[in-house]
Amino acid sequence: MKLSHFNFKLPEELLAEHPAENRDEARLMVLNRKTKTIEHKMFKDVIDYFDEGDVMILNNTKVFPARLYGNKEKTGARIEVFLLRELNEEQRLWDVLVDPARKIRIGNKLYFGDDDTLVAEVIDNTTSRGRTLRFLYDGSYKEFRQKLTMLGETPLPKYIKREVEPEDEERYQTIFAKNEGAVAAPTAGLHFSKHLLKRLEIKGIDFAEVTLHVGLGTFNPVEVEDLSKHKMDSEEAFILQSEADKVNNAKKNKKRVCAVGTTTMRAIESSVSSNGTLNEFSGWTNKFIFPPYDFSIANCMITNFHTPKSTLLMMVSAFAGHDFMKKAYEEAVKEKYRFYTYGDAMLIL
Repeated sequence: MKLSHFNFKLPEELLAEHPAENRDEARLMVLNRKTKTIEHKMFKDVIDYFDEGDVMILNNTKVFPARLYGNKEKTGARIEVFLLRELNEEQRLWDVLVDPARKIRIGNKLYFGDDDTLVAEVIDNTTSRGRTLRFLYDGSYKEFRQKLTMLGETPLPKYIKREVEPEDEERYQTIFAKNEGAVAAPTAGLHFSKHLLKRLEIKGIDFAEVTLHVGLGTFNPVEVEDLSKHKMDSEEAFILQSEADKVNNAKKNKKRVCAVGTTTMRAIESSVSSNGTLNEFSGWTNKFIFPPYDFSIANCMITNFHTPKSTLLMMVSAFAGHDFMKKAYEEAVKEKYRFYTYGDAMLIL
């Protein structure tokens, strides 16, 4: 398939700037792959599609406040620093993106916070906007991380033009977030409220957790028409044997196994045994899923509405069938569903 197969006209007003008032009251479009039918529901109605013994797989990664603003030495120019990943704990080396990048060269120093107690030195250029920074801070590693957290802000995606608001700190995080390491939220999971999780639990639905630390590579534009030539950035993922066992047990008993989000789907599809079961995993994955693709683990998935030509749209198209997904997205635009990070959800059965 080609990149152009995943283009569609998305009116700008459908990009969600704010989350739904209550997590589980976003809209839910339900696609049935067998009957090729589409239903319109609320997210909390998701409970009606699952029974005792079914398993939902959640990504328990936690977003850290990855966006910092510093001032360049001498000129005082304001520079945005987006923390991508820690390279070396002892030396406090980080992979970052800087903006505006043209002003930032090797040897430059950046000062953060009103008291300038946190300083970073640029020690390498990695890409046009990428730099390696060494943070200089007198305190312990724990104090250094606390300082980063205090100075950083919630890394909302760039399409959200408004300022970060206090509610974003809570709403741009799933309620089951545990393992810090993501620079973007696994957005399908944002729709689960404590109340809904409890109701699902009472009904006998089991939860398995995996960790995939979402990086910005998920949102990198695809710039080649031939999809087989696109390279995904690597993201770190972990699957414990105990969680894999829950999933394999449900599969064996012919139950529903639901991947909550594209990040969860990528994690589980990166660790499949030759007989189609889920293995434990600890490492990095750059798996890129696009049609045609045979999925091994999940037989249903929950996902948000994605933007044109995105790798996320390609994955859900592979899962639902390209023509059916095209029809669903036409319907979503017509019915004014909200798209992207804070948007509405889709359940694909």
